Amino acid sequence: MARGGRSGAGSVIDGVALLPWWAGIGLALATHVLFDRLATPPAGPMQAGQMGVFAQHALVAGVAGVARWGVPSLCLLGALVSFLRRRKRRALLGSVTRSDAALALEGMSWRDFELLVGESFRRQGYQVVEQGGARADGGVDLILRKDHETFLVQCKHWKAFKVGVGVVRELFGVMAARGATGGFVVTSGSFTAEAKAFVDGRNVTLVDGPALARRIREVGARTPESTTGMARVKTTPTAEPTQDTRATMSTAKATATTTTTMAAPHERPAAMATTTAAETPPTCPTCQSAMVRRMARTGPRAGASFWGCSRFPSCRGTR
Repeated sequence: MARGGRSGAGSVIDGVALLPWWAGIGLALATHVLFDRLATPPAGPMQAGQMGVFAQHALVAGVAGVARWGVPSLCLLGALVSFLRRRKRRALLGSVTRSDAALALEGMSWRDFELLVGESFRRQGYQVVEQGGARADGGVDLILRKDHETFLVQCKHWKAFKVGVGVVRELFGVMAARGATGGFVVTSGSFTAEAKAFVDGRNVTLVDGPALARRIREVGARTPESTTGMARVKTTPTAEPTQDTRATMSTAKATATTTTTMAAPHERPAAMATTTAAETPPTCPTCQSAMVRRMARTGPRAGASFWGCSRFPSCRGTR
């Protein structure tokens, strides 16, 4: 997202709003203590030849005297914005979960759509940084971090019903420039055949409207609100399963294991493995552990996939 022009105070509020609300409160306390110490005028008599130093100290103390209240106030405003955004994200997720997801997604503004996508990734264990901006779409909208790896997300709201290969290619270029492990392009619509073909063998995941709706329902089902009623249900002892029941359960488990489904981002390895059911991963030549597909970030083969050890960085074996 391209940011519009903002004043210094607005930039401080925007920056703090990207943090958790409790971090904004802590930052307000820390800045107050810091500027309060700087606001203390120098003690002792002024000696000859120290006029310049005394003037500098007096200037710093004067500025700090104002900043010790002004900066913490801006931090508290940023914390309030962060708290309100958090409530709004949860409300958006709950409303989509309880209603027709497709209709709810189509009726959203671009900003609400990005907040919803960010909250869905946050519920999957990612640390989410919202880039924000003054216009809908364009550039990287979300930055995800998980297990010391970075992923970039671009959101296309409902007006862009069919996302073409240009958007996906642009994100892939930004991934290579920033050294990101993987990326996501999320839309409430669909993708062209060219876009789907482009991501083949690349660590870019395309999430269309139906897939996004499924993921939102999955993460929404794990919210505290949806499990409150479950906590009130009294459990009763169950009978010991018979031999026939055990056999049936084993058969069902084996069938589920061999069934291939569309995995959500949090169900994939942190390194965004692209291994499919038809592709058996080799073993690491160094430690004999299983290997996963990774993407080269730098060097002459930047952007190309290769086999890397799943125990990275403990083991750096490659094929």
